[in-house]
Amino acid sequence: MDYAIGIDLGGSSVKAVAVTPAGKALVRYNERFNPEQRMHFAEMVHGLTARIEREQGIPPQAIGLSAPGLAARDARRIAFMPGRLEGLVGLNWSQYLETPLAVPVLNDAHAALLGEVWQGAARGSANVIMLTLGTGVGGAAMVDGHLLRGHHGKAGHLGHSTVDMNGPPDICHMPGALEVAMGNCTIRDRSGGRFGTTHDLIAAHLRGDAEATRVWLKSVQALACAIGSFTNILDPEIAVIGGGIARAGAALFEPLERFVRAVEWKTGDGIKIVPAQLGEFAGAFGAAWNALLPAQ
Repeated sequence: MDYAIGIDLGGSSVKAVAVTPAGKALVRYNERFNPEQRMHFAEMVHGLTARIEREQGIPPQAIGLSAPGLAARDARRIAFMPGRLEGLVGLNWSQYLETPLAVPVLNDAHAALLGEVWQGAARGSANVIMLTLGTGVGGAAMVDGHLLRGHHGKAGHLGHSTVDMNGPPDICHMPGALEVAMGNCTIRDRSGGRFGTTHDLIAAHLRGDAEATRVWLKSVQALACAIGSFTNILDPEIAVIGGGIARAGAALFEPLERFVRAVEWKTGDGIKIVPAQLGEFAGAFGAAWNALLPAQ
């Protein structure tokens, strides 16, 4: 049976899938590596691809990989990823994996969007934005069926959009960015030191803690205003919301829906706001599909 391997390289783990061209997952793996050990991540990727090929009994039709950072213009390596995963920048994966296949490389958020469009919450849609809410706020965008990559590969970094020009800068120097307003990285500052995680904040909000509710709804309103702005710029039909914070369910999606409807430019039915479906394997599915696309 023809299949592709999709690899999603994270900060401390590798997700891998073997998937048919029709989107059926044959195997899934999630293996941790030591980010402090140079090239351990690459050794893990090499080992998983070899393992999958042994188990399937035939070589893959395609191999695709997603990773943090900005992909190079030739889509064969990560060109920019400072401060993490030493050895990743410039690594040619076709050569490293010793395969005759060209191994296309994607930014991890771009790959997650492709996965959700192929087999997830945005299946069949051509105009999509995705936001992943976690430590930071990741993002990606598809317009008229084309994944936006941009001049330097940083298109779709929606979390680095300003929602408060008087706010503190994020890691990309943007004042009051969405990532600052919603990401887990700032929860202690936003809550006056009361909460160590957004999950703790939401739990207090659900218990009726008035101050927790104020902090949480302010964050959700910032997210809603950002989504409303993105609809004016990109005109997506659907916004897919993923990441650990999205597991809050109704505590997130009910006020988010309300806040978005209050600010969006109503030119039709309004943007659909849906939770991601593929979970931690979205990037691996997207990497596989990206590799399969030239063959389709």
